[in-house]
Amino acid sequence: MSEVSSKEIYEVKRTLDELSQKRGRGTELVSVYIPPDKQISDVVKHMREELSQSANIKSKSTKKNVQSAIEVIMQRMKLFPRPPENGLVLFVGMIPKGGPGTEKMETYVFEPPEKVQTYIYHCNNEFFLEPLQEILAEKDVYGLAVIDRKEATIAILRGKRIDIVKHLTSGVPGKHKAGGQSQRRFDRLIDLAAHEFKKRIGEHMNEAFLELPDLKGIIIGGPGHTKEEFIEGDYLHHEIKQKIITSVDTSYTGEFGIREVMDKSMDILTEIDVMREKKLMQRFLHELVDENGLASYGEAEVRHNLKMGAVDILLLSEDLKKKRLIFHCPACQGKTEKTVKMEVEEAELDCPTCGEKLKTEEGLDMIDDFVDMAEEVGSELEIISTETEEGIQLLKAFGGIAAILRYRVS
Repeated sequence: MSEVSSKEIYEVKRTLDELSQKRGRGTELVSVYIPPDKQISDVVKHMREELSQSANIKSKSTKKNVQSAIEVIMQRMKLFPRPPENGLVLFVGMIPKGGPGTEKMETYVFEPPEKVQTYIYHCNNEFFLEPLQEILAEKDVYGLAVIDRKEATIAILRGKRIDIVKHLTSGVPGKHKAGGQSQRRFDRLIDLAAHEFKKRIGEHMNEAFLELPDLKGIIIGGPGHTKEEFIEGDYLHHEIKQKIITSVDTSYTGEFGIREVMDKSMDILTEIDVMREKKLMQRFLHELVDENGLASYGEAEVRHNLKMGAVDILLLSEDLKKKRLIFHCPACQGKTEKTVKMEVEEAELDCPTCGEKLKTEEGLDMIDDFVDMAEEVGSELEIISTETEEGIQLLKAFGGIAAILRYRVS
């Protein structure tokens, strides 16, 4: 899969937000997910079957709307000789705009940022968004291991999916009840066997995790002290050891232990993302108070610095609900831009050149606008949530737009 841009991800998420608000009067909103290896002719055949089945719907208006939606899908299928690389997603249906008779057919067709895995046809009073939400869910990669003296399990966590990489058993004997010299000798043998087992675990973890360039961290669990001995010992490659985030106590080993580690780590992993945002905002605030700091904020200033190519990291609030209206002058053909709240349809403005009334040409989502500019000059982009005090500060005190600069711009 080709790399997906921040703008593409943002646009799909925004579309999802819009779709989640839409409701039909009956079970007449149609959702279709088409995998890349699905034949378009098979989809069209299935749509014809659904069109025939819809004749049995008792409500006349629902029947008419479902049939209209299916016909729209069949028409759209003619535009695709085959599904795109990642498959195709379609959401089609009559959406009420007010009272009876105000319904309007709405159609959304796009290639998702990751491959569609399963063919789905779904008809309900709302669009079926779960598969797309799952595709968009962040799939950060973490290493998991659960360890005790008897066994160890190594796994990789991608999003919410766990892949078991290796299960090891030690053969380390249990406690020996004899006393005296034989007891001490036996204890030494147990310790040696445990040491060799931990070396074996380390080798397998190195092998599994060093191959993952996007590994964000490692969490180790287990029911006893063996996990701490393992972490403190010299069993892991130094790059892997540096990625250990924390250890957690578990009641189980094996696959049950891995699931327990994952369950107990979710809060930790969420906190990591929040901490990353906090650190970025703290870095911005530190630059802001420094006399020679590399901080910039506010729409006009950040826009200027982006155009100059001076922005290293662009920080945008996820709650930035504004858009950029573009006007043109019918008299002198000049263009003017103005930032307004998202709900504003159009604004009245006089041409600064000739004084004529300007006409609204188009409106562009503010985040879209800034993402485009950031991508053009290779600036890093971070969408900051309002889950932290710093995130709220970005929105309230700095208008939801800030930047850490590469160099100062006079």
